[in-house]
Parts: sequence; structure tokens; C-alpha cells
Amino acid sequence: MMLLKKQLIIVFLVVSSLAIAQKTAVYTSDLQDYQKALTLYNNKQYKAAQSLFDTIKDETEDITIQSDCAYYIANCAVRLNQNNADDLITEFVEDYPTSTKRNTAFLDVADYYFDNGKYAYARKWYDRVDESSIARSEKERFNFNYGYALYSTKDEKQATKYLNRVVNSKEYGSQAKYYIGFLAYQGDDYDKANEYFDQVSDNEKYKEKLSYYQADLNFKLGKFEKAIALAEEQLPNVRGVEASELSKIIGESYFNLEKYTEAIPYLKAYQGKNRKWNNTDYYQLGYAYYKQNDFESAISEFNKIIDGNNSVAQNAYYHLGESYINLDKKQEALNAFRNASQMDFDLKIQEDAWLNYAKISYDIGNPYQSVPQVLTGYLKQYPDSGFTDEIETLLIDSYITSKNYKEALELLKGKNSFENKAAYQKVAFFRAVELYNENKYNDALDLFDGSLKEPRDPNFVAKATFWKAETEYNLTNYNEALIGFKQFEDLSETSNLPENENLNYNLAYTYFKLKDYSNASNYFEKFIQHKSNDRLRLNDAYLRLADGYFVSSNYNDAITAYKKAIQLNEIETDYAAFQTAMSQGYLGKGTNKISELKAFINNYPKSALRDDAMYELANSYVKSNESDKAMQMYDRLNSEYSRSAFTSKALLRQGLVYYNGNDNQRALTKFKKVASDFPGSGEAVQAVSTVRLIYIDLGRVDEYANWVRTLDYVEVTDVDLDNATYSAAEKPYLDNETDKAIRQFNKYLNEFPKGLHHQKAHFYLAQLYYKKNLFDNAQPHYKTVVDASKSEYTEQATVKLSEIYLSKSNWEQAILVLKNLELEADYPQNVIYAQSNLMNAYYQTEDYAKAESYAEKVLSHSKLDNKVKSDAKLIIARSAIKTGNEAKAKTAYAEVGKIATGSVAAEALYYEGYFKNKAGDYEASNTTIQKLAKDYGSYKLYSAKGLVVMAKNFYALGDAFQATYILESVMSNFPDFTEVVSEAKTELNKIKAEEAKTNSSIETDDN
Repeated sequence: MMLLKKQLIIVFLVVSSLAIAQKTAVYTSDLQDYQKALTLYNNKQYKAAQSLFDTIKDETEDITIQSDCAYYIANCAVRLNQNNADDLITEFVEDYPTSTKRNTAFLDVADYYFDNGKYAYARKWYDRVDESSIARSEKERFNFNYGYALYSTKDEKQATKYLNRVVNSKEYGSQAKYYIGFLAYQGDDYDKANEYFDQVSDNEKYKEKLSYYQADLNFKLGKFEKAIALAEEQLPNVRGVEASELSKIIGESYFNLEKYTEAIPYLKAYQGKNRKWNNTDYYQLGYAYYKQNDFESAISEFNKIIDGNNSVAQNAYYHLGESYINLDKKQEALNAFRNASQMDFDLKIQEDAWLNYAKISYDIGNPYQSVPQVLTGYLKQYPDSGFTDEIETLLIDSYITSKNYKEALELLKGKNSFENKAAYQKVAFFRAVELYNENKYNDALDLFDGSLKEPRDPNFVAKATFWKAETEYNLTNYNEALIGFKQFEDLSETSNLPENENLNYNLAYTYFKLKDYSNASNYFEKFIQHKSNDRLRLNDAYLRLADGYFVSSNYNDAITAYKKAIQLNEIETDYAAFQTAMSQGYLGKGTNKISELKAFINNYPKSALRDDAMYELANSYVKSNESDKAMQMYDRLNSEYSRSAFTSKALLRQGLVYYNGNDNQRALTKFKKVASDFPGSGEAVQAVSTVRLIYIDLGRVDEYANWVRTLDYVEVTDVDLDNATYSAAEKPYLDNETDKAIRQFNKYLNEFPKGLHHQKAHFYLAQLYYKKNLFDNAQPHYKTVVDASKSEYTEQATVKLSEIYLSKSNWEQAILVLKNLELEADYPQNVIYAQSNLMNAYYQTEDYAKAESYAEKVLSHSKLDNKVKSDAKLIIARSAIKTGNEAKAKTAYAEVGKIATGSVAAEALYYEGYFKNKAGDYEASNTTIQKLAKDYGSYKLYSAKGLVVMAKNFYALGDAFQATYILESVMSNFPDFTEVVSEAKTELNKIKAEEAKTNSSIETDDN
């Protein structure tokens, strides 16, 4: 057994020796390959080295070699910028936690990234280094590199900590001091920065870099002279951005030393940050120009300050306003001072800006709010101001000059001083006149009374008295109007007033309406004797004088006056000629009447009175026993004017001629035609009565009864009751017992809906309802009259029915009625009425071609009231705008502007400014818009639209501040006008986007 053991031991030893020998051989081979890989690594053959290290790592069983290979594989990955480099380093650390190369791996990778300028990557690995394991010789490099990496990644506090560790290093000290100084500079610790910069200022490596920072440091420390010296010394040696920054330091230093002449060239040389200035940059250069009294240049800089809302902006806007004032640009100054007054960074500047804003508003008007509001606002804000008396004086006057009487009245409520009451007297008067011109007579009457309750100024007492009487006249309150005109006549202050010129004319008309023709004629004569230059009014006075004589049966004097009117040939010549002929007849001069009527029919082929003349001529022939000529003329009338109000009368007259000539059959034919074609008319009633007489004479009563039954508006047995019931209604109507008449007419129509007098009853009932403003009640009764056969009431009913439809904006119905009125009106004024309302109705229904066509028709009339003429031209202008024909609109609005008042004048002014802007005449456009703001500021829509045009003008003139400020004001002051606000916003965004290209202070929707 012992021998066997020994043999076994020998075998084991032999085997072990062989294994060890093999293992040693492998290890030796691994070391050789490892050394070869290491040589490749040291020779920067990273790809080949990495591959060999990878092979060795896989084949070796030596943990140390595996660890070292993993380290170098990861290191090569870093140097080869492979995507998994960081992961390989992490794996190495995790897989070989006891490796001596762990800390070296962190440090080596960090240094590699540092050397390649990848400081964020470097910091990541420096953060993991165990500082206590770093060799002393590596400490300084680690501290500096780590400090710089922290500096580069904006960790100023930690950066300063590590850099401070090497401030005394021979190798890294200067760099560390420079960066510590720079960190202090960035942290606004200028004393510390200066301390460190001074320590390296002699180092050539940093001397050039420090030139800007030291200059800037001294500037920020308020050492402006030294800042200038340092910057000017270095300025010749630099270019580009650094030259720009040094120029800024020099310019701002001179600016702070109040050496503005020296500052200007340097401030101008500054190129801005990323080629953009900010609001402070523009302010400094603008203020330097301002202090040199170079106001044009100051404005060109100040007005680039957009969106400013700080003390710099407030100061800039205030001095911008001052600059504009020095150049007499008050509109521009208004906006600048207004902006400065709305900021409270400097209260003294705010107050001064408020005062200037208030004074300029008074001087030129204010497009944003009424001048009284501005002045009142100042007094409320600064009740103890030294300018209180001056502003209060302006306030009182502004109530008048602003012409914004509606708001002025609101502001004057409750103010009881003498001055305010005097102002109220005038403002109430002017507002009443405005309402009068808008046909709002009841509202105007209240304010004329209000003005008269404060009788401070005798002239305004007189004027209010006169216009109150005018208003009463238009309300058909003729007795009250007469009292007012007579009171005006008795006032001593009236002689120099323009109202006095037409007083006699007004008194005459009032007496005329009261049917006091004697006094009416007396005052018309007085008016004529004064030889008024108003030929139109003079012509009318002759006509009414003649009418007064005519109704008083003073026909010779009437003829004389009518002929005077014909000689003037201004208006209603045909009417005067017709009335002359009628007067001849009343004088018993039948031959003259016939002669003049025949001449009339030939001379006035388009006269609305031509059918009247034919009817009267036929009647005259009857009277002179020329029956054949009479019948021919009646037939001619019925042929040429089949829808005339005289057609039924002519037929009735023909029937009577036949009846009186015992030609009963022909008489019956005519009477029956009247009864069937014109039911319910007075002529029909008379025709039925005469037919009854004929049938009685012929002894054919049954035949009459049978015929009457075919007429649904006549019941033979009820004729007397019909007449009696109607008379019961007509009497209270004639006695002005309105409510009783309404009840009775309704009773009549209920009992006799198609009675003998139903058409007349419908008309009178409609008139009564209309007078009581019960338009819905009146409407169906007017419509019944209009839809019936033409009568003496048709035209008047048509006018009233159209008025009701128009008042309800029922354009389609109004158009139908107005077109009938245009075709069938006997009175020229009703034709004009129809056409003028048709043009408006078509415009409202967006049929602009027809609207324009009717406006042209209206203007074709030779004698037109200015308001009608203005309305027609306005429709042409508006239609042209709607259809895009701006050339036509421009011409039309220019015509409108010559005669328009109130809101129409505001509209015309707006378009004048609009078209001047389109033509590139920006200064003239602004002048027009400024006039709009001053004279018509109460018409807010056109004030707002005008401001948008003004903004466009200013931007085209290079004034971005004015443009943006105005647009922002439109958006904040006129929220009700959404389309205008939307346009303003669009323009504002465009301007801001453009200005933001050069001004970094501007915020846009893209910021």
C-alpha cells in the first residue's frame, strides 16, 4: 500500500508540474498581448487597441488583466466617441469595484472630455472622482479643470471654490484669477472682480480680454472717466462685437457725465445685442439729441420705444412729447404725454405729462375721450395743482368747443357754480340743435327748455327761444310756435342774430298753418320787402303769400304773387301757373282760365298737376256749355292718367253731363263704371245716388235694386244708417276729439266694413292712430286705403304707410309701397321722398346697384334740400365702397363733405383721411383725421376708424411709437367696435413683428 501511495503521489506531482508550466505559458502570452495592446493605446491607435484588449479580456483568466482590459476598452470608446462609451466606463466600475484604476478611469475620462472642450461631459466625470485618491502632482490640474468645468456649466459658487484652490499656482494661478474675477463680474460683485482682474492685467494673455471687462467694471462702479479712458485705449485694437460693446461703454459714460455731444457718436456706433437695440439704448441716444435741441433726431430715437412700461419708457415718452411740442406737432405730442401720464414710475413726470396732455387736448381735440373728461380728470387727480384755475377756465370753454355736447351734459350734471350753469345753458342749446337736426323734436324741446332755465347769456336765451319755436312748429304745435316766435321778436338781443333774418318768414308760415291768412300775408310781405338773398325761400314766400290771398278770395293779389314766383323760376313754377289759371276762373274770367289751362297742359308735360289742369279745363268747358270739348278732355284725362285721382271724378262728371242732357243710358254707363271701379269713394256714393234717381225717373226701381245688390258695399235699406253712423264718427274727428273719434270710426267699420264711407273712415282712423304714435294700429288702415282704388287719400296714406315700414326697418314692404308712390304721386316732393327712401332701403338690403341708381335719380332733381342731397351722395359713396369702386367713392365722399353735418360729416372726413392715406399723402391724411377728432369726436365709430388710419400714416412716416400707441389705444378705448379693434390688432401685430427685428425690448406673439 505504501508503494502504491508513493506511485500515486509521483504521478500527481508530474501532472501538477505540467499544468503549472502550461498556465505560466498562457499568462506570459497574455502579458505580451496586453503590452502590445497598451503600446497601440499609447500610440493613439484606439480602435486596434480596443479590439486587442477585447480579445485579451475574453481569453484571459487573470482577473487583474481582465480589469485592466475593461478599463482600456472603455477608455478607447471615449476617445473614439462611441455611443456606449459612458456605459462601458460604468460597467467597468461596477464589474471591478476593487480595481486600482477606478478613480483613474473617472479622472482620465474627465480630463479627456476637458481637453476636447466638452466641459459638461467633463464635469459629469469629475463629480465622481475621489479627490482624496488623487496624487499630489495631479491635484492642481484637477482643481483647475474641475473649477473651469463648473464655471462653464454655470455653477459659479462651486467653480469659485475649486478655482480659489489654485490662485497661487504657478501654472494655473493667472487663469484661476481671471475666471474668479469674471465670475464675480457676472455676479455683479464689481469690487471683487476688479481686485482679481487687476492681478492679471499685466498678463499679455489676458490683457486684451480684460480691456472690455475692466472698462465695463469701472462704468458699473460709476468711475466713468476711467471707464472712458480704458475703453478708448483699447477701441483702436478691436473690431466687431467688442468694438460695439466698448463704444457703448464710452457713450453711456459720457451720457452719465452729461457730456451729450461726446456721447452721441459712440452711442450711435453701438450695434446692439445680436444686432438689436433695446428701449434703453434708444432712450439714451434720443435724450442726448434732445439735450442738444436736435428734436427731429430725438424723436427718431424715442419713437422706436415700443411696449415700454418702466421708468426709462415713461421718461422717454415725456421727452418725446416735449420734442414734438418744440416742432409744433401737437397730435403726436398728445399721444406721447398721454402715455407718460398713464405711468407712475416718476410721479413728477406723470403730473407734468398729465398737464400737457390736458392742455393739448383742449387745443386740438381728443380722439379717445371728450376734452371735458380729460380736463375734469386732471382736476380730480391733482386738486391742489398750481394750474387749477387755468384748467377750470379751459374746462368751461371746452364744453362748447369740443362739440361733444352729449357727454358734456353728463359732466355738467350736478355742477352748480355760475360758470357751470352758463356752460350748461350753451351746451344744452347746442345739443338741442343737434337733436333737432336729427328730427328728434321732443328730445330737442326738452333741452331747449333746459337751456332757457339757465338764462345767463342773453344771446343764447334768444337763440333757444327761436329754435324752441321752430321745434314746436315741426311738432305741429302751431300756437306754441307762434308764442315762441313772437317772444323772439320782442327780445332786444335778436337784431344781430342770424335767426332774425328769417323770423318774418317763420311767423308767416306759422300764421298760415293756423289759417290766419291776413297775418300770414302781412309777414310774407315783410319777408319779401327785406329782399332776402335766399332766392329759394323768396320764391316759396311768394307762393305762400299767393296761397294766402287765394284762400282769402283775393284773387287779383294772388295772381300778382304767383306771377312773381314764376319770374323767380326757382321752385313750383307749374303750381304757380296752375293757381293763376284757377284764380282767373274765380274772378269770372272763364276764357282766361281756359286759355291758361290749355297753355299749362302744353308747357308742363311732366307736371304732377297736369291731370288736375285737364280736369279743371274739362269742367270749364262744361261751364261754358262746350260739352263736346269737355267730353274730349275728360276722355283724354282718363286715357293719359288712368290711375289718377281725377279719373273717378272725370267719369262722374261725364255721367252728370249726360244726365243733365237727358242721355240717361250713357249716364248710367258712366255712373255704373264709377260705382264698380272705385268702390267706397265719394264719387261712387254720388254715382249710386244718381243712378237711383235715374231708375226712379225711368220707373225701373226693381232694376236698380237688382243692380245695387251686385255692389257689396251698398245695402239699399241701410244707406241712411250708414250715413248717420259715419257722421257720428266724423264730427268728433273734425272737433279734435281723438279718442271719441277712434271709437266711433271703429264702430262704423264694424257695422259697415264695406260701407259707403269705408275708405274715408279707414284713412281718418289711421291718421288718428298715427297722431297717437300707435303705428301698429294705424298700419292696416293705411294699407286698406293704399290697396283700394285710387282716391284723394291714396297718396297721403301711401306716404304714411311707407313711414311705418321704414321705422320698423321692414325694407321689403317699404320698397313695394315706395315704388308705387314714386309712380303715382301727384306731388313732386312725394316723388323725391319715395326715391330718397328707396335708395336707402335698397342699400339696407345690400342691393347696391339699385341704391346707387335711385341716388342718381334723387340728384337729378334741380331743387333739393341739402340734407336730401347729402343723403343721396352718401348712398352713392357707401355703395361704391361696398362694391369696391373706391375711385367713385372718393369723388362722392368729397361731395358729401361739402354739405354734410353731424355723423355724415364725420364719415366724410374719415374717408377723406382714408383716401389720402391710400394715395401716400400721410401728413395730409393725419391733418384730416385730427380735424375729425377735434370737430366730431362724439361720433365714436369714425373716431376709432380714423385712429387706425392715423396709425398707418405714422408708421409710414417712420414713427413706430405713434403707430403702436394709437392702435393699442383703439383696442382699449373702443371695445364695442369689434371690426375696428380686430383691424387695429392685426396692424399692431404686423408693426411689432417688424420692429422686433431691431428692438429686443418688443414682445410679439411669437416671443
